[in-house]
Amino acid sequence: MKKTAKDIVKIAYDALDEKLGQDIEILKIDEISVIADYLIIASGNNQNQINAMTDLTEEKLAMEGIHPKRIEGNKNSTWVLMDYGDVIIHVFSKEDRLFYDLERIWRDGENVSRDSLG
Repeated sequence: MKKTAKDIVKIAYDALDEKLGQDIEILKIDEISVIADYLIIASGNNQNQINAMTDLTEEKLAMEGIHPKRIEGNKNSTWVLMDYGDVIIHVFSKEDRLFYDLERIWRDGENVSRDSLG
């Protein structure tokens, strides 16, 4: 059975949370943008944690047959973007997250909780 955007969000959120991602936010943007239905934004404390968060997220989604369209950033990046089509995941260092402030840019999106997705 094909996974929905909500399914992808739940799997990704849980993987980020398992690796102790901080300030994980889910923004529902389907009514204000055509690029995706959801954005997930999370912070890591250091390079190793950012790598662990993105690796586990990619692994858990791959186990469900869900593969990224592309991933921007590498093992040395302080911002990794994971594009899963209807779901785009951003994992930042705390400094980069403050600097780029995607929450402000996407403030018209609806902030939703993990639990509200079922």
